[in-house]
Amino acid sequence: MAVKEISKDIYSVGAIDWNRRLFDELIPLPEGTSYNSYLLKNEDDALLIDTVDPSKMAEFFHNINELQVKKISYVVAQHGEQDHSGCIGEVLKRFPGCKVIANRKCMDILIDELHLTEENFYEIKDGETFLFGEEEMQFIFTPWVHWPETFLTYLPKKKILFTCDFFGSHLATSELWASDNTALYFAAKRYYAEIMMPFRKNIQKHLQMLQEFPVDLIAPSHGPIYKNPSFILDYYQEWVSDTVRKEVIIPYISMHGSTAAMVDYLVEQLMKREVKVTPYHLSHTDIGVLAMALVDAATIVLGSPTVITGPHPQIVFATYLCNLLRPKARFAGIIGSFGWGGKMEQDILQMLGNLKVELLPSVIIKGFPRTEDFHKLDLLADQIVVNHQKIE
Repeated sequence: MAVKEISKDIYSVGAIDWNRRLFDELIPLPEGTSYNSYLLKNEDDALLIDTVDPSKMAEFFHNINELQVKKISYVVAQHGEQDHSGCIGEVLKRFPGCKVIANRKCMDILIDELHLTEENFYEIKDGETFLFGEEEMQFIFTPWVHWPETFLTYLPKKKILFTCDFFGSHLATSELWASDNTALYFAAKRYYAEIMMPFRKNIQKHLQMLQEFPVDLIAPSHGPIYKNPSFILDYYQEWVSDTVRKEVIIPYISMHGSTAAMVDYLVEQLMKREVKVTPYHLSHTDIGVLAMALVDAATIVLGSPTVITGPHPQIVFATYLCNLLRPKARFAGIIGSFGWGGKMEQDILQMLGNLKVELLPSVIIKGFPRTEDFHKLDLLADQIVVNHQKIE
């Protein structure tokens, strides 16, 4: 990432990771990502807001050197995860006397992860203001977005809000500034779905609190910078709201065609009833795409065959993901098949404890579906229509 000035004496010095395709060995990155770090210059001194992933350390320090920085007195560590904090130890080595600005929880994480000591830190409190040269900054604690220690940094004079993971997007792009386009919308929604959705209620409170701060620029630690903050703020208000769309998603897997036949029939019947429905075959569905679908859908129907006595492992994973992400869905159901017995349905239900949903009647059949089984799916489709009519 080329060094770019985002405001007077404030520079983007992070790195683009064009080729990274997996985050935390879990989250697919089809568009790569960026690790955004920001540097504030003050005569012969400088302050960093976050660093970058250790894999991009050389590029990071190349950018700092390009600005001919001789001294860095502070690093603001808004979040302890390695893609933001991974180069802090090297910054402290290269710039003796540099202090890490962090809250107590972040300090504890960095002491454990980077083996720093108490002497390396300048501890801050929620709402505290800090003066760096003529630039005043305020630290705003936003716990559980998406770790317990995360905080934001606000520059009142310039109306810039540095948000770390909040409002981020895994999107490798040469464009510094966000544009109101489809690619960014999907990258930002995917990021919210995969990382932020479990903390929806916390984010609702944080969004309300942020209304007190006039903001002209939102500078996250992944993806482009927002010159039009309302673009991302409005979408977040929609995503974290309690409003759902009258849509059905069906994550499923089938071993010998029985469950697939049930899914195909249910999809057809829902379409005939003018219900929006999307099946997701788990053999080739990107989990990020499934996570995005979970953001808005009113109804989730899981489709699984029985493997020995329980659900198919792919459905176990999808069910675990649904439970982990805690979507705002209103209804959930199970369809599937078995050969000789088992407790597939019970196992799935036990894994959905975090979902505050009304359960639909399960349709579990033996062997390949018969006429009476398809009739049960008709009734299920009818029930979904009734349920969706209740949604305002």
